[in-house]
Parts: sequence; structure tokens; C-alpha cells
Amino acid sequence: MSTEGEAHHISLSLIEKSINNSKSYQLINTSEFLPTYHSIKEGTRVTKTQLVKFNDKPDSLFFNDGVRRIDFILVYEDEDKKDFEKRHTFQRRKRRREYFEASLMKMGIELEATRSVVDEKLMFVKVHMPWEVLCTYAEVLHIKLPIQPNDLSSRPSPWRFFSCITKHFYPNEELITKESEFFTAPFEKDRLEYFYIKDKDLFFTPSMRSRMAYYILSRAPYEIRGHIKKFGITKLLDGGVYKAAYPLHDCRFNVRSTEEDCPNERFVLYEEWAHPKSFYKMQPLDLIRKYYGEKIGIYFAWLGFYTKMLALAAVVGLGCFIYGYKTQETSTWSKEVCDPEIGGKIVMCPQCDRFCKYWRLNSTCEASKKLCIFDNFGTLVFAVFMSIWVTLFLEFWKRYQAELEYEWDTVEFLEQEEPPRPEYEAKCIYERKNPITGVKEYVPFTTCGRCVRVSIGIGTVLFWILLILASIVAITVYRLAVFFVFSTKLRTQEIKELEPFKEYVTPQMATSVTASLISFVVIMILNILYERVAIWITDFELPRTKSEYENSLTLKMFLFQFVNYYSSCFYIAFAKGKAVGYPKEPVYLLGKYRNEECDPGGCLIELTTQLSIIMGGKAIWNNIQEVLIPWVKNLIFRYCTRVPSQKVIPRWEQDYQLQPLPKLGLFYEYLEMVIQFGFVTLFVASFPLAPVLALVNNLFEIRVDAWKITTQFRRVVPEKAQDIGAWQPILQGIAILAVATNAMIIAFTSDMIPRLVYYWSFSVYPYGNHPNNTMEGYINSSLSIFNTSDFSDFSKPEQSNSSLIISTCRYRDFRFPPGHPRQYEYNGYYWHVIAAKVAFIIVVEHIVYFLKFVLSYVIPDVPYSVKEQIKREKYLTQVILHETNLKVKLEKEELERDF
Repeated sequence: MSTEGEAHHISLSLIEKSINNSKSYQLINTSEFLPTYHSIKEGTRVTKTQLVKFNDKPDSLFFNDGVRRIDFILVYEDEDKKDFEKRHTFQRRKRRREYFEASLMKMGIELEATRSVVDEKLMFVKVHMPWEVLCTYAEVLHIKLPIQPNDLSSRPSPWRFFSCITKHFYPNEELITKESEFFTAPFEKDRLEYFYIKDKDLFFTPSMRSRMAYYILSRAPYEIRGHIKKFGITKLLDGGVYKAAYPLHDCRFNVRSTEEDCPNERFVLYEEWAHPKSFYKMQPLDLIRKYYGEKIGIYFAWLGFYTKMLALAAVVGLGCFIYGYKTQETSTWSKEVCDPEIGGKIVMCPQCDRFCKYWRLNSTCEASKKLCIFDNFGTLVFAVFMSIWVTLFLEFWKRYQAELEYEWDTVEFLEQEEPPRPEYEAKCIYERKNPITGVKEYVPFTTCGRCVRVSIGIGTVLFWILLILASIVAITVYRLAVFFVFSTKLRTQEIKELEPFKEYVTPQMATSVTASLISFVVIMILNILYERVAIWITDFELPRTKSEYENSLTLKMFLFQFVNYYSSCFYIAFAKGKAVGYPKEPVYLLGKYRNEECDPGGCLIELTTQLSIIMGGKAIWNNIQEVLIPWVKNLIFRYCTRVPSQKVIPRWEQDYQLQPLPKLGLFYEYLEMVIQFGFVTLFVASFPLAPVLALVNNLFEIRVDAWKITTQFRRVVPEKAQDIGAWQPILQGIAILAVATNAMIIAFTSDMIPRLVYYWSFSVYPYGNHPNNTMEGYINSSLSIFNTSDFSDFSKPEQSNSSLIISTCRYRDFRFPPGHPRQYEYNGYYWHVIAAKVAFIIVVEHIVYFLKFVLSYVIPDVPYSVKEQIKREKYLTQVILHETNLKVKLEKEELERDF
């Protein structure tokens, strides 16, 4: 194939001899390939199709004979056209490639090679799977195929009465026709007559054919030396033997194919799913699953369902925000802070030692107004609502997922049916007895070796988590140091450029914004580093199947991301301002830095700022990384490989010019959405607009992901998936944790409980002058008094040039005033507030958890109609495939007895 008209001749007898002499080769299960091996006699020579010229059909999906369909494409660079590379290197690559292709032909695969019309150094090898090979591997992979049309009547949709309106929100039925429903069963080659076959060419869909082709490519050997076996297209791609391997798109995304009987599914997906004009339409999930496989289909189904459920949360959250915005001017608390006669006369104690000055409470007027938008009684209602919402989301998703499992034939997709990863099989050198079957098998390591690998993995993960916590401590130290600078400059007006923004830029706000930006940068840098570490650890652990690999990587990455993204939010919500002491005896961090204090209204507004910056910055960064970079790469590649307009570029070369989808591309899509789900649920009490931002982001995310996968990437190898995998228990864990975090945010981060205690306690404990249960006087009641003569020499502020003598200042706490027998000790108000906070957490958590339990019990995971169809399918499988065969066997035995 290196020159035109040349064919490769490989002696199968030599290959079989080397295979039989290698015990390790049995690890790739050669018994599955015996039917194809035995079709070729010992000692015969197999000739690959000669190098052929392109037949000038740009959308052709067939070999040059127009009959055999292309199931996969292999691309390599012709070494004979290269002069600069060392001869032994490309000879080794050529030898491995020839052995690999001979192994493929030995397994029954047919190949055809053609030279590129763009770059004459590139060679494209077309892979075709004949009918017999398809039947063999359909049985090996337990692919479920139709046996009989579905005769169960489906229940009418409750929205059928509004079909004249809803039809506009669904894909065009003329382009995407509803497919017939069938009962299916795992394919068995010996019982072919019982399957519903109209056309052999259409019985196996292109996605099935590609999946089976990739299974063979992943297990075909390319080199065997003694007991060392090397196999799999992945290793050949990593070693540069092949430059690419991919299934074909069926047409261009924006132009219909001119080929006869081409389904044009890619074009339809672009028009009805990925095109910006279709942003309001429902996703064609069945077509997505048919074209890209169940794994990608279930991701878009989950993302679409999550987005629809977010719409309800966004409406309620937006209503809560509007309520807070409308009441910020009428809030008694903010009015007292801004009132010159109240807040303007309250002198606050310095928030750092020596160099910080006294300041007036009304300098936080604008910040207190903004705080009232998020810290109001509507927030409490919304937090409880979101706790119920997350339960409904997970329960209804289970039901919807069960429907998809049945419709997409993944109900009985078990992990033990999933073949081992080639990387796992390649290192199986230890023999053991299977505890279940009793059969001898090979494993890559002993029990002790596995424990060592897992221990090293756990230790590495813990080290990186500690590294994140160290970065949080560093950012906290930055907060303390920068707050000191801002406090000394902003309140003394030394920065003249900020004079117009004096009432908006407070030391707390300036510190919060800069620290949040630095935190975001640190998060993104640690993400990049840890991503490589997590992949290395998972590769080192050597999971058996791809599902086990992804689940292991998922757990590691999520644990890291959880600490990385949420630790700063947890610090602001539950640590900042909670242990600051009082002006006479402040609490110091590391014995040097005075601990941070919150604004008089609490740290809620700072938590809101942190959330908005991280959520917004993450969305922008992800779009740049996922969309802009592949688009620019494709643009550069097309520019560098442009050809004269009169040349016709075939389908396989057009796809080669696209970017390959990263191996863990879908993993990062899930991770992005699950992290967002955590922001929406864990801290929603501080930021009611989080569901709104998430909804807007997801509406773009669905179409951007669709556009990206349809237009910018090669077609991925279809994979089976029963559900969203390890992400399901992670979502459930977040949902449970969200109840506790939101209750604690309301209790300890916001100022709601102290206000409620003040509001309802007048008749029993008159903490202030607020007749008729009003909030008047709350500010004066919530700020304790400190005698400036009690400052220690270290923390006493330096004398200012002002002639005003300040004898007392105020600070945020509930302590007895100076002169009291128990001065500076906690007063009764403090203990009542603590009791109210604890009671609130206990009551709210028990009520919400009880409601979650009731909803989980009442809503069944699998709809009744789906259960009926599953039972019907099992019955038909038993009758058609087993009882019929048994009946034929009995009749045959009776005839034999009669004779």
C-alpha cells in the first residue's frame, strides 16, 4: 500500500504460529474469533485490496465498488514519502501496521486503501465488516435487536389537547419521522430466523457497525514477542503508527448528501438541534442516540431534563429576588443604617489594630441595601422550596431514565457484559481461579498489589486536597492583609480616584471582590494540574472496564473539584466572622493576623459575590475552552491544507480535518454541570438568582454542545450506557448536603434569626424599643458598646488629627456594655439567638428530610407502563427464542424415535 498498485501479502500460517506459541494472547479471547479464523485455511495468503483511486463522490460512504459500507477509517502517513525520519523507526511502524491489518483481515475484516487528494503523504484505510462478522460480534457484545413489533398500546399524552401549540416546540416531523417500536432480544446468530429482518443492509445500524468495528480494532494484535503481546488501535495511535481512527459522518452538516438512500442524519441534527434558530425546540433524543450512541444520548437527555426543571426553580428564585429588590428601600434595618440620625451617629470600632480608624455605620449604606435584596424572609421560603425541588428533580429523573432505558434497550445492560479495557488485558500476567466460575483466568496484579495501588491513589488524592486547603489559608491571609490596607486607605480617603465611589467601595467589598478573583484564578490553575494527576492515578490503578475507569476517575475529580470550588464558599459562609472576639481581646490567625469580621449585616453579601464571580467566570472559561479553541484549530487546519476548488474532497478526508473528541470529553461536560448543580443547591439561600443564571447558561450549553459535537468534531464511537453512572449518587449526596448547608446559611451567615428573635421577643424580653412588634431599634440592639479606654496597647488605634474625642464605639456582637457587672460577657440576647439558630436548623432539617423521604417513597422509580412492557418483552423472548427452539428439538426427537 505504500505505492500505487501494491498489495500487502501476509502469511496467516506464520501469524497463527506466533499466536499459538503465545499464552498471553489468550487474554484477548481468541475463541470469540474462531468462526472467522476457520473460514481461512492454514497457509493461505490474504491480499488486501489494492490501492485504489478516489471515485469523485464527495459524500460516498462505500468502498469503490459502491456495495461495501465503510464502517471505520484508519489514517496513517506514508513513510516512503518521508526522507527526514530515521529508517528503523518508520520500518518498525510499517511492520506493526502490516501485522495489525493482517490480523484484522484474519478476523474477517475487509480493507481498502486510498491516497489523500489533499496531502499525498496521507493514506486512508477503509474498514468494512461483512455480514458474518457482524453477526458474530453482535452476539459477542449482546446487542439487542428487534424480534417483533410492539403490540402494547401507548398511553396518550396529557398534552395532546394542546398539540396545535406544542408542535411548534418539537422538531420537524417531516425531517425526523417517528420510528416503529419493537420488542428486542440479545442477538443470537444461530436463531437468526426469529429476528425481525427486512433488509440485511439496514438490520445493523451504522452506530452498531461502528461499535463492533472499534471492538475488533481495540483487540487486534500488532506485535507479539514471546510472551509479550501488544494489541489495540489505541496503542498504535499513541505510538504514531496511525494518525487517526474514526467512524464517518453520513454527510456534511450544512448540505444534504447527494448519495442515494443516505439518511442525512447529521444534516437533520444540525437543522433541528444544533442550529441557533432551533434553540426553542425540544431535543430529538432518539435521533441523537441513534447517531451518537446511548452514552451521548443519555447525557443530553439528562441535561435537557435538568434544564427544564431549572425553569421552575428560576421562576421562584426570580420572584424572591424581585421581592427583595422592591423591599430594600422599605427595610427598617437598611433605613436605620442609612439614616444620618441613626447610622450616621453610630461610630464603629476599628476592624484592625493600630492603623485602622473609627468609621461611621452609614458608610455601609449601599452595601446594607444590597444585602436586603438577598437576606429577607423570601429567602427562607426559597431555601425550603429548593430542598423540595432537588428531591423532585432526582425522583422524576429516575422515572424518565427508566423510560429511556427501556426505549434504548439498556435495561439489562450489565457491567459484567462490558468487555475489559485493552490496557487491562495487556497487563494480565498473574493466573488465578475465578471464585464464581472456578475457571482459571489472568489478572494484572495480585490482591496485595491492588491494595498498594489503591493506597497510593488515596494518598495522592488526600495530598492534593490538603494542597487546596493550604491555598484557602493563603487566600485567607491575603484577605486579612489586604483588608488592613483598604481599611486604612478607603476610610481615610487617601485614594482620591475612588472618591466618587466612596459609598459603594467599602473595605469589605474591595477585599471580597479581589479575593474572589484570585480564588477563581487559583481554582482554574489547580484544576489543570490535578486533572493530569487524577488521570495518572486512575491509569495506575488499572480498572478492568471502561465504566469502572470512568467511575473511579469521576470520584477522584469530583472530590477534588468539590474542595476546590466550594471551600472558599464554605469559609465565607461558616468560618468568617464567627470567631473574632471583641475589640479588647480580638482573635488572631497564625498569631499575627487579626481575624476577619463581617459587615454589620453579616457575610451573606460577600458569599453572594463569591458565588457570582465563580459561576460567571467558570461559564466564560468553559465556553472558551470547549468552543472557541476547537473552532480556531479547525480554521487553522483548513487554511493550512486548502486545496484548489476544482478538487473534490471525499467524506473521510472532510472528517479528518475535524477535531477528535477528547477521550474524557463527556466526563468534563458532566463535571461542569454537576459543579453548577452544587452551586445552585448548596448555597442557594445566599443567591436566589443562581437558578436563573444556571438556566440561561444551560439553554446555551445544550445548543453549544450540540453545535460543537455536530460541526467541529469527528463522529465519536457509539457507546452503550444504562444511566449517568457515578454522577447519580453524587447528585443524591449533594441533595442531602444542600438541606444542611442552606439551613446553616440562614441560621449562621444571614441576619435573619437575630431579627426574628428581636421581632418576636418584645413581650417577654424587651431588647429594645420596638412597640407593636416592629423592627425599630434593631440596629442599636444588635451592636454592642465598647469603651475606647479599654483598648490594649497593641490594638489601640493611633490618634487622628480630628478634634473629636471618641469615648465609646460599637461592634457587632451581643455583649454586656462597659460598667456592667459582667461587662463584655455574652448577654441573654446572645444565648436566645443561639438557641433559636439551633432550633431552626433541627426543625427545618427534620421537616425537609421527612418530605424528601415521603416524596421518594410516593414517586416510583419505574413507571407502571414501562414495567408492563419489560415483562411483555421478557415473555416474548422466552416464547420466540427458547420455547420455540425447544419445541423443534422435541419434534425432532420424536421423529427419530418413530424411525
